[in-house]
Amino acid sequence: MNIFFLLFQDGGSLLSLLPMFLIIFGIFYFLVIMPQKKQQQEIKTMITELKINDEIVTNGGIIGKIKEIRDTSFIVQSAEKSFLEIAKTAVVGRKPAADE
Repeated sequence: MNIFFLLFQDGGSLLSLLPMFLIIFGIFYFLVIMPQKKQQQEIKTMITELKINDEIVTNGGIIGKIKEIRDTSFIVQSAEKSFLEIAKTAVVGRKPAADE
């Protein structure tokens, strides 16, 4: 049987469906929106704490070492003589430490 019919035997007006929609939104908020906001805040904090000579990874897969910090970007050395300007928003994390 339909779950709405079981919960609201009177035929279900829009006002009687409001609690069900609030419950669904609450579940969605706690399972999807809150963890995503937390992850975005962690990345934002990590980007503000980066300094020269930190190794980073971008969302495009570029791995490099920060050589200069600008207002909205980093100058990154990805190879011996290769320097790239990368937007701060493209950084997704620090390079993982090599297993020794």
